[in-house]
Amino acid sequence: MLVKSMKTLADARNGALTAPYRAGLRSRTFRTASLNAPTHPYAVIPVTSADGARLRVHAYGPADGDVIVLIHGWSCSIEYWNPQINAFADQYRVVCYDQRGHGTSELGRTTPGRETLAQDLSAVLDATLRPGQRAVLVGHSMGGITIQAWAGQYPEQVRQRAAAAVLANTSSGDIRYGSDLIPLLNKPLTLADRPITVLGNTVRMPMIVSETLLTAPVPLPGGWPVGALLKARVMSRRATADQVDFALGILRSCRPLTRGRHAAALADMDLTETAASLTVPTTVIAGKHDRLLPERMSRNIAEALASTGYLTAYRVWPTGHLGNIEAEDHFNAELADIAGRAHSRSAAVG
Repeated sequence: MLVKSMKTLADARNGALTAPYRAGLRSRTFRTASLNAPTHPYAVIPVTSADGARLRVHAYGPADGDVIVLIHGWSCSIEYWNPQINAFADQYRVVCYDQRGHGTSELGRTTPGRETLAQDLSAVLDATLRPGQRAVLVGHSMGGITIQAWAGQYPEQVRQRAAAAVLANTSSGDIRYGSDLIPLLNKPLTLADRPITVLGNTVRMPMIVSETLLTAPVPLPGGWPVGALLKARVMSRRATADQVDFALGILRSCRPLTRGRHAAALADMDLTETAASLTVPTTVIAGKHDRLLPERMSRNIAEALASTGYLTAYRVWPTGHLGNIEAEDHFNAELADIAGRAHSRSAAVG
């Protein structure tokens, strides 16, 4: 037993985290009660995607309740949504799933891309919604990209399955060059606040370093320095120690291969045309201090939705990238209002 424990610790230090160790990173206890694992009972819903990948799907709250589907972002898992599950599972049927390769969902045989994001969400909705039932779909970061990919691939399902949508801290494309996460590497050179262009092209710093950092299948280390970097570059100054520690544990629990493959897939994904297919009331939420997917990316989505008449609201909050964690109360209040109005409309139509 002692030898086994010592090996586990050694593996953890070296980044070769075992499945139980990763699960432990996702289920720690914090002083901030809303970050802790929900006490609500949940159902495990068996879901297999189009290529045979088995997905981990949980449904919290009353089986006959109106449904909210929470779709996490890159390198996260079901547990990322603990603050929202804890807030809404008393009243709503809250459905969450680990995106393929994340948490304990299988990575599958198909290379991750817009098609797998869309197919997986479609499979989850088929398994968790009754005929004629519609859900409020909430996507954070890659989760928001997932909703857009699904709408583009299955436009006929949008009004059948969705009552409303929330796109938080997300993008419709240009992540390779649009992200401000890494200083100097992802921002155009400027002179007098204007981009410098040569032969018609904006001069940019080399991307090889930033792409290597984001796509390489290497474990994410822990410790105070990494937490400080996470707060400084991904979150905001207002983020609490608990929020940073919670987020870091979730991120570290993601398998390196999953992190790398999805980062590579997202870098060049272009979903700018999918706004025309997202034909339900949609709220877009951005973070003023979001460097990973800057506010201008969300603004582009909001403008596209406004042109089609389906933008309900565009919110910009003083947060970094993890808006539902950093501004939990604001996010939950907004979602409560959206869900209440959306399901009232659904009931009236029904």
